[in-house]
Amino acid sequence: QVHLVESGGGSVQAGGSLKLSCVVSGNTYNNRHMAWFRQAPGKGREGVAAFDTVRTTYADSVKGRFTVSEDSAKNTLYLEMNNLKPEDTGIYYCAMSPTKWLLTLNPFQEDLLDYWGQGTQVTVSS
Repeated sequence: QVHLVESGGGSVQAGGSLKLSCVVSGNTYNNRHMAWFRQAPGKGREGVAAFDTVRTTYADSVKGRFTVSEDSAKNTLYLEMNNLKPEDTGIYYCAMSPTKWLLTLNPFQEDLLDYWGQGTQVTVSS
């Protein structure tokens, strides 16, 4: 069993910052691949940032503003979000694949990410 629990969401004004956390419990897998997604109201889910020991990937819309990192000792994935914009509003999810090599071609391939958290809401007002 694997559980992912996100936290750290909230409401901020444009230009503000938030730091999201995703705690992995259960079977944590040493070769895991993890990713952050978001879903804005009325829109599909999109990949934001992905992380494993091989590479880090960012969506173009967040490059230079968001930073993904991991504390492996705490089995926690972070997403530090700076200079937030209203278009960053949405529910943010973390997801995990037990095998990082499967996501070499597309780090945001959803059907290869076996485990998902319940999401945390981020609201950015103008």
